[in-house]
Amino acid sequence: MKLQWTPRLLLVLTLALTAAVYWPGLSGGWLFDDFPNIVDNKNVQPTDASISSLTAAALSSPSSSIKRPLASLSFAANYLADGLNPFGWKLANLVIHLLNGALVYWLTRLLTGIVGTKRQPKTGTWSAALVAAAWLLAPINLTGVLYVVQRMESLANLFVLLGLVGYVTARQRMLVHQSIEYGAHERRCLIQATASLMLGTTLGLMAKETAVMLPLYAFLIEWIVFDFSSRNRAAGSNTLDKRVATLFIIMLLLPMLAGLAWLLPGVLNPAAWATRDFTLATRLLTESRVVCEYLLWTLLPTPQALSFYHDNFPISTGLIHPWTTAVSIMILIMLAVSVPRLRRSQPLAGLGIALFLGSHLLTATILPLELVFEHRNYFASFGVLLAIIPLLADTGWTTRAFRHARWFALSALLLLWASLTAITASAWGNPLLLAETLAARAPDSPRAQYELGRTYIILSHYDKSSPFTAKIAAPLERAAGLPHASILPEQALIFAYARMHLPVKDVWWDSLVAKLKARRPGVQDESSLGALTKCARNQQCDLPLSRMTEAYLAALSHPNPAARLLASYADYAWNVLGDQELGLSMAQESVNTQPSEPAYRITLARMLAVQDRFDEVQEQIHAMESLNYGGRLNSDIKKLRALLPVNMKQ
Repeated sequence: MKLQWTPRLLLVLTLALTAAVYWPGLSGGWLFDDFPNIVDNKNVQPTDASISSLTAAALSSPSSSIKRPLASLSFAANYLADGLNPFGWKLANLVIHLLNGALVYWLTRLLTGIVGTKRQPKTGTWSAALVAAAWLLAPINLTGVLYVVQRMESLANLFVLLGLVGYVTARQRMLVHQSIEYGAHERRCLIQATASLMLGTTLGLMAKETAVMLPLYAFLIEWIVFDFSSRNRAAGSNTLDKRVATLFIIMLLLPMLAGLAWLLPGVLNPAAWATRDFTLATRLLTESRVVCEYLLWTLLPTPQALSFYHDNFPISTGLIHPWTTAVSIMILIMLAVSVPRLRRSQPLAGLGIALFLGSHLLTATILPLELVFEHRNYFASFGVLLAIIPLLADTGWTTRAFRHARWFALSALLLLWASLTAITASAWGNPLLLAETLAARAPDSPRAQYELGRTYIILSHYDKSSPFTAKIAAPLERAAGLPHASILPEQALIFAYARMHLPVKDVWWDSLVAKLKARRPGVQDESSLGALTKCARNQQCDLPLSRMTEAYLAALSHPNPAARLLASYADYAWNVLGDQELGLSMAQESVNTQPSEPAYRITLARMLAVQDRFDEVQEQIHAMESLNYGGRLNSDIKKLRALLPVNMKQ
């Protein structure tokens, strides 16, 4: 067998091994953000493949203002194929992951082929295969596969990797081509490089905003690998290619400045941090520790570290509170400073470090996002492995004993990563085992304990005689009492016990109301109140009117309540309290707060129709017509028109 085919065989075997490792996890269920984005999101569950249905699905994501249409369309395709059976959805994620693994190999092979090693030029293909194998099997990338909603992340990075492959290929051709038509060839290659960045970024953004980092990744590759050079054939030397420099001014520098100008007024406003337990300053301090933890979790992961739920991650309040904050900042500074030093001697190591640090500039800096998520390393882990694996795999230097030691270390790491991924994937295949495993890994995580209690509720089927019913209270009460917990645990306790007609403790209500008074409600709090409202409206739960009203008033006591909260209270006031005036007022406020959301206008129009205020119903219909992209609201508009008197339908 020729040497160049052996690494490719390793890649094929790794792809097969990855599929085998993940296969047990495909039989698992839905988890956490899968519910608001998929299970409870009716718009992403079309009844047909018509343009209007698919447009509604494409614009249905509650996770982002740009709606992530490509990811949502892929969800709709899964639903049309097999409904809400999670297996097919997870299988699609696995296929995307395998494709990304092949692209990681391709990109690494291109990079190693360019920088090469004078001692062992053929080791580049081996390094590429080993980097791809490590990336495919790395435990930190598991949530990008088995956590269905994070298809957004893996799909976005599919286009990021394609964009980088296209860019590197074009730049390589610009430098090596020696034909008479060199000028025309350079222009074609520059067009290919530009198109790769533009298409990769645009398509990636339609899956998730993290794809906006593609031009930065390409810039780092350009700086470290290509040096912004243009082959001067007559002089036999390289000079600065001003066209490439201009490309990055247009595609990176100017958009970055515009983005900062747009973002900074918001992030500097204290109101942007009202739902968080941290400020801009404490977030920046904390993220220094988080990024260092990511590095450790990628290289030397443990089950306790990769616990999926990290809402209990301690916040840094100063450089020495905790002391690891200052140490982490120093580590990050040293890594950043090492990049220019490694650029000449070990370009792949320097590039890997730069890509790792660069990938966290979006999610680990000034945006008021949650502090820790493993899936944020889906691309960042490639940078880590690109820095480490080629150094361990290089056979061209040092003594034989040291080479054997490095190969032993590499083999041990690959075995560790594959084993932990296989163990965790097996747990993901069983919802009860997963909930118990994650709760054991993170005993101080409110979310982990909540998910265990919620799993017991699901398995109880609201049957008082079920053996799971007696297990519900313990993890949920533990979750409710942990610092920084939302009202989800109290809501789950109240919901489950009321639906099973068991006594609901006053202390659960008291805790729920106290939390809503203490801080501005977040998305989870709003969802919790909405779930209780739905249960009461459907007459499945006998909830005291006074306690529910008290909860809503506590939530609404903060400035600038969210449209979702206002709409939920409108629902409760209209359908449960029977107070049409209050319900209509809250519905109007929800529309005023978020006029671009059709669901709030539909609710308001139906309430107005009940009160025979048909002129105002028509106003809402006209407003919805301006939001009816691709006919996505045709069915809703038709239903509202049916409520109008005959003389107004003409």
